[in-house]
Amino acid sequence: MTAPRPLVGVVLLLFVSAAWGSAFPLMKDLIHRMPVADLLAERYGLATLVLLLLRPNCLRGLRENTWLTGILLGLLFGVGQTAQAVALHDLPSSVSGFTVGSYVVITPVLGLVLLGVRLPSRTWAAVALAMAAMTAFTLLRGTEGADISLPALAITLLSAVLYAGHTLVLGGFERARQEGYAVAVIQLGVIALMTGLLAAPDGITLPSTTVDWAILGHLSVVACALGFLARSFGQAHVRPVPAAVILSAQPLWVTALAVMVYGEALTWTVFLGGGLIAAAMLLVVLPGRRPGEGGARRGGAHRRVRRKPWRRMCEEPSGA
Repeated sequence: MTAPRPLVGVVLLLFVSAAWGSAFPLMKDLIHRMPVADLLAERYGLATLVLLLLRPNCLRGLRENTWLTGILLGLLFGVGQTAQAVALHDLPSSVSGFTVGSYVVITPVLGLVLLGVRLPSRTWAAVALAMAAMTAFTLLRGTEGADISLPALAITLLSAVLYAGHTLVLGGFERARQEGYAVAVIQLGVIALMTGLLAAPDGITLPSTTVDWAILGHLSVVACALGFLARSFGQAHVRPVPAAVILSAQPLWVTALAVMVYGEALTWTVFLGGGLIAAAMLLVVLPGRRPGEGGARRGGAHRRVRRKPWRRMCEEPSGA
């Protein structure tokens, strides 16, 4: 297996955060004209079809573990996104965004509790900065005067836990660099099947205008097909927690698109959130000392410690 290339992973994950960030305002606009379940089914169905057309044989000869990993990832992300969409009807978008963004904190906590993964202090500092940035981008911009439903809040928090689990499972898949394409296709197919079952009883509503078809194309090809591919290969080079920190830049891209396309004003919260996100990403991207490096040696050599694959994939090396 080739050595990780953190810079490649960072670039890919930045693309994911930009692609998914650009999708949020476009999807929010399109759901006023299409049912949510129909839109999700078409979005993920088209994304799956595009990747299969590009590589028709990508699913042949896969190991059972690859299929199981892809299905699990699809279930985690699909249930999380469905729960988030359902709860959004009873929550201000700022509260929903903040709650979902809390997965950047939940990811290292789950890693510590379930896998025993310990992180360096600089990574925890980056997590704290990313969470502060989420606060600036969401809660500090107001709750739109709407009431907060506790059940909806709990459902949204559940989606954040599922997203954190998705990040850890993807980070623990050792053959991501060899089979990342296939895993992305399996994930998208599982989500398309789930959302299709939800949409089928009332029939499928298609976009009615050229503009809406263009939006659906962007959501399907750029945000889903390319986004899931980039994330699969990006997390093969960047560990789960730094990956979550980089992906937490999504609100920055959402805000940038809102300013450029919808003419929203730049406020102090935007600059504050952007600065915090930049600082968080620098902490996880810039090289650092490996844990134990420079410490005492016994017999002139470091003692090698065997670690389980899941811990080895999730522990933090120097840099990303």
